[in-house]
Amino acid sequence: MSDTTSAGRELSWRGVILGALITLVFTASNIYLGLKIGLTFASSIPATVISMTVLRALGGATILENNMVQTQASAAGTLSCVFAAVPALLMVGYWSSFPYWQTMLISCAGGMTGVLFTIPLRRALVTQSDLPYPEGVACAEILHASSPEGDRESVRALATGGIVAAIFTFLSGGLRLFSDGVGATLTAGSAIFRIHGGYSLALLATGYLVGIGGGIAMLLGVLIGWGVAVPWLTVTNGNPEHLAPAALATGLWLHKVRFLGAGTIAVAAVWTLLALMRPVMRGLSEALSVRTRALGNDLDRDLPPTIILGLGAILVIMLGILFTAFLWPAVPHGAGLMAAVALGLVACVALGFLVAAACGYMAGIVGSSSSPISGISIIAIVLLSLAILGMESLNLLPAAFSADQQKTAIAFALFVLTALTASAAISNDNLQDLKTGQMVGASPWRQEVGLLIGCVVGAVVIPPVLNVLYQAYGFVGAMPHPGMDPARALAAPQPALMAALAQGILLHRLDWEMILIGAGLGVALILLDQLLRLRRLALPPLAVGMGIYLPSDVSVTIGIGAVLSYLVLRTVRKPKGENSTGTMIASGFIVGESLMGVVLAAVSGATGGSDALALPVPESWATAIGGAGFVAVAAWFAYRIRAAAN
Repeated sequence: MSDTTSAGRELSWRGVILGALITLVFTASNIYLGLKIGLTFASSIPATVISMTVLRALGGATILENNMVQTQASAAGTLSCVFAAVPALLMVGYWSSFPYWQTMLISCAGGMTGVLFTIPLRRALVTQSDLPYPEGVACAEILHASSPEGDRESVRALATGGIVAAIFTFLSGGLRLFSDGVGATLTAGSAIFRIHGGYSLALLATGYLVGIGGGIAMLLGVLIGWGVAVPWLTVTNGNPEHLAPAALATGLWLHKVRFLGAGTIAVAAVWTLLALMRPVMRGLSEALSVRTRALGNDLDRDLPPTIILGLGAILVIMLGILFTAFLWPAVPHGAGLMAAVALGLVACVALGFLVAAACGYMAGIVGSSSSPISGISIIAIVLLSLAILGMESLNLLPAAFSADQQKTAIAFALFVLTALTASAAISNDNLQDLKTGQMVGASPWRQEVGLLIGCVVGAVVIPPVLNVLYQAYGFVGAMPHPGMDPARALAAPQPALMAALAQGILLHRLDWEMILIGAGLGVALILLDQLLRLRRLALPPLAVGMGIYLPSDVSVTIGIGAVLSYLVLRTVRKPKGENSTGTMIASGFIVGESLMGVVLAAVSGATGGSDALALPVPESWATAIGGAGFVAVAAWFAYRIRAAAN
């Protein structure tokens, strides 16, 4: 751990500037990837590695300064998750482009509220919790290994894992010599069973760091989703479009079973928050207590209560002005406008805090990359839309909300969702950063300043990136110019889903069946978990819901990593001696895949296609070679762990 003299270097101007420059690259890359394939990469670890390299070259770098740069850059890169909501405003025809000030300010205000939410959550979910936070731990291990006091063997383990994962990712994601994973589809009469596992070393490492409890719960979610729900739906729904079995199963999971998972996540998240209510409220009380801050040491001191409350008030006023300006053309004045703005503010403050806590808890279980923010966004847009319907029925909202096929109501729900998504994404990532800071001896209040700076820098970049991508490619269902090639349009899957949900609820066309079944399943899983706890066992309901909701290749690969961890640790004689080597190689896997993902994203952006480096390898060969390579790396990983511990 670094000594106290390094604190002077913790928050520096050169670190802020470097963090801003890293932000430009990561924000653009994440927005492009998110709109193209619906996935992003976690920016904490790549930012850590880049920061270490640059600051070491400049001289005088400290572990705390490196940590501050990655904290700022990861916050800004994560803020790009507003891509999951704001493009939906174009898809429903309310906007024709991304207005700079509205887009920038709603992203900034939403992100900064997420930072404020993480202050009391830090105490409840980091300081007083044993959640694994795999990416936060990996960042801390990297920072420790790179410090002058770092263990050379740990550095070699980290570097080896990073090189192996980078090469593996280049062969699979770049040259396409390896496929992304392997899947199997089986039929029994009209029932279809499908399973798919991914060849991702980062997910394997995440499972290793998460441990057997969370891994088994996610595998149970896969079994429920793909072993029960999909076959049942293929029998009851039939195949009217005569799709291939694999395509039919995937389509049913995408359009039906994911909502089952969202319902389970909603109930499990509420239960989890109720269980965490006491430590969260205690954390909130301590964060706002002047006496607690004065008595605490610098390693457990948040921003002063006056700044927290003052900034919170400013953000509420900013959001109120933004909501008013957004509605002004359709709702010029009166009590209706005030009611709509009040609804948006209550959603951002009350629902926003609950969403932030749920996302932070999920990030603590499986990491930021695998945490299903889109699942939480589904819950948020459903609740927002239902609240609007309820206020309409009570005649509390203006006539414009009921006219023109509910376009104003739909657009307003999506605009508020943008702020909620920013808040959830920031909370999801920031608690990982605060966990890293706890492990390296950083000052929480300085990290919180860095997080706020990151939100501002990221928000400045987001609108022009969105506009450039929209004008260059267009989105499926929203093209800026006639005659553009629809084949090159960005799929933007999350915004399309959010738009469809808001329209479905407000136009009374949404199928509620799967969400309600998922909610019932969540209740059953909570009861099962409570019974297991009587025998000192556990089955986290939230992790089961995530296993249903996430793509099976993500959940299965995390589960494989968790099982590998359990089996290997049972056979070692010195678990404590194992911990450093195993954790460092796993961290290297995450580092290597993340950095190579950034490189490949840059290549995709420069060439306009994701297959610029692809070799003409038959799919069956790529699947077999990739599987053999994945098994070989997993076996080597287990061997290195045992060799270091025995």
